[in-house]
Amino acid sequence: MKTQLTLCISGTLLLVGMSGCEKTLERPMNVVYILADDLGYGDVGCYGQQIIKTPNIDRMAKEGMLFTQHYAGCTVSAPSRCSLMTGLHTGHTQVRGNREITPEGQQPMREDTYTLGKLMKSAGYTTGIFGKWGLGNPGSVSIPNKMGFDEFYGYNCQRQSHSFYPDHLWHNEEKVLFPENENNACKTYSQDLIHEQALKFIRDHKEQPFFAMLTYTLPHAELNLPHDSVYKMYENSFEETPYIGKFDKVYGGYNTSEKPLASFAAMVSRLDKYVGDVMAELKELGLDKNTIVIFTSDNGPHHEGGADPDFFKSYGPFRGIKRDVYEGGIRIPMVAWCPGTIKAGAQSDHISAFWDVMPTLAELTGISGQSSMISFFVILPTLLSKKDQQAHDYLYWEFHELNGREALRSGKWKLIRQPIVGETILELYDLSNDIHEDTNLAEKYPDKVKELAVLMDNARTESPYFDFGREK
Repeated sequence: MKTQLTLCISGTLLLVGMSGCEKTLERPMNVVYILADDLGYGDVGCYGQQIIKTPNIDRMAKEGMLFTQHYAGCTVSAPSRCSLMTGLHTGHTQVRGNREITPEGQQPMREDTYTLGKLMKSAGYTTGIFGKWGLGNPGSVSIPNKMGFDEFYGYNCQRQSHSFYPDHLWHNEEKVLFPENENNACKTYSQDLIHEQALKFIRDHKEQPFFAMLTYTLPHAELNLPHDSVYKMYENSFEETPYIGKFDKVYGGYNTSEKPLASFAAMVSRLDKYVGDVMAELKELGLDKNTIVIFTSDNGPHHEGGADPDFFKSYGPFRGIKRDVYEGGIRIPMVAWCPGTIKAGAQSDHISAFWDVMPTLAELTGISGQSSMISFFVILPTLLSKKDQQAHDYLYWEFHELNGREALRSGKWKLIRQPIVGETILELYDLSNDIHEDTNLAEKYPDKVKELAVLMDNARTESPYFDFGREK
């Protein structure tokens, strides 16, 4: 059920009754959505990280709201981003796994897919996405410019985004070549270019409402970045075995970092610097009090490319990493910032997920969603510290690798169903007492298992593109 609130926007937000807005509106609220890549719940200082420095994200939390129970759409990139982009969980999304297309790209969405970009454009926003796409190969019906985004700069393909010194990026439908990066020369660093384009987009559209998605690929995959001042903060901080670069024919390029711990920490701090740059730019333009900035991640931390989530405790107090449906694989940081609108220093344990973002932006803009599967559970009242929060009956995830895994959370209960050694294992956890998911209560509470298993079965539809492991 959609929230019974009317939203008025004019530099500040006003929530009033169903009778309507109390004053004429002049300028809609801008939205900047920053999506990190494989950043764990525990990788950020305001979520407990003790080693890596993230002063800008920490300040964002001090000046805004920190969410403790926000969830990604999935435990890997493409299906998680599809959930975010469409307002659907992975029991209904078109993209439910990292299905690759050669030579470049991933499984596309259908041409008629209603996306965040289309929603915001219909509300009169100029829309842009800067970073990784991963939801349709070049030339398909599912590229950013055909999915509601006026401007795109970055990687079409998430495989190629593993290299931070690529031979090309995309600006809209034009391939931008970097011959200087051939033969592993590592001269032009993609993230700085993407970040520059994102800031330019904000400056270019300062006089009109804009929606900017900044989908940086930090700190994902290859541990390789410029050895500038950010890296040098950590260069001599750790005793570690030298990391020998490995050539990867799929991604292209060498992973040349000799100090993986220092490199990973520097990648997170570089991401933090970008966040600080965005906040400073908005303040410089006088847009900080008229822009909602959200910072989050697409799934839990990874161990590819030499990353060590155990050393940094990247999963925070939880169990699991990327590709797990335990909390560490799907519970992610989320911080929301808008001075004067979002209460400073606020913290919320409201349970929310990627599929709540579309209905929240629909509420923000006054646009009705166009998918019957959209939950219309908005987190806007939570952002404004209102009491009338909505609660999901359940949250559901499915993961189409490793023979298929499912998870469902209902209140304090979490049910996991996954194949292990030729049989399907059911795991039941009480998250109110066991956030690390150590004690399987399935045998102790068989009725609860049956109840949640019914919800799990009914939460999904079969996909024509992805065969679920347990259905084979």
